[in-house]
Amino acid sequence: MADEVSAETFRSLEARALEMRRDILRMTHAAGSGHPGGSLSVCDLVNALVSQELRIDPARPDWPERDRLVLSKAHAAPALYSALALRGFFPRDELLTLRQLGSRLQGFADRNKLPYVEATSGCPGQGIGMAVGMALAARLGPHPFRTYAILGDGECQAGPTWEALMAGGHYRLAHLVVILDRNLYETDGPTESILGVEPIADKFRAFRYHALEIDGHDYRQILAAFAEARRTADRPTAIIARTVKGKGVSFMEGSPAYHAQPPTTAELERALAELGAPPGVAR
Repeated sequence: MADEVSAETFRSLEARALEMRRDILRMTHAAGSGHPGGSLSVCDLVNALVSQELRIDPARPDWPERDRLVLSKAHAAPALYSALALRGFFPRDELLTLRQLGSRLQGFADRNKLPYVEATSGCPGQGIGMAVGMALAARLGPHPFRTYAILGDGECQAGPTWEALMAGGHYRLAHLVVILDRNLYETDGPTESILGVEPIADKFRAFRYHALEIDGHDYRQILAAFAEARRTADRPTAIIARTVKGKGVSFMEGSPAYHAQPPTTAELERALAELGAPPGVAR
């Protein structure tokens, strides 16, 4: 449970989140493309998973008993890349090759290129479908690993998302945890103006999920939700995490403009300053 986690661990998570946010900005700036807004919103959730919650081992990325993480919200790959590099799955200096020709760090993560990328996804509903399949495989196989899937709220406007979620609830996949990055915006504007998904928690409950609603930037709430999911033995868990698009950068927060727009050099320098980076390290 979160109250059993040391203060030192919380400080470490917060420090690592700062590093991740700086990485995300530098990566997308260097690439001249990418999705900083949604990567920043999901940053704390990915950080808590990769550095604290998941049973994974960088020395054995294919360890059969490892927990699985599927980034169904695939455009937030920069957040995943930074977390994996900080955990030691690949060299951190590789981050600045994001989206370059021949790079292992594609715009959407490719499971054939990087260690501990469990699924190649991108089409709305694609990743969650594979995550449900993995959770079913865990029930059938000798290794009862847990499967965590991160959804975007715009992705919840797609039919295949709910077909997969319906299967997870129907089969009562207690080892499946679905995490919704509820930052309220997609590329064209607010989700509720484009195609509303509320009441989203009630929808998950109707699909037989144990639904929790948390602040997706509060590590105590995040870790407490993970602990409650582990204790839930009769159904899958859905964690609806309320987040802020562009979290951590004042001029990006709550703005759909940075959904798929990288920072300019001036914006990068300003953002890094806000995130506590020393002067002169924008590149």
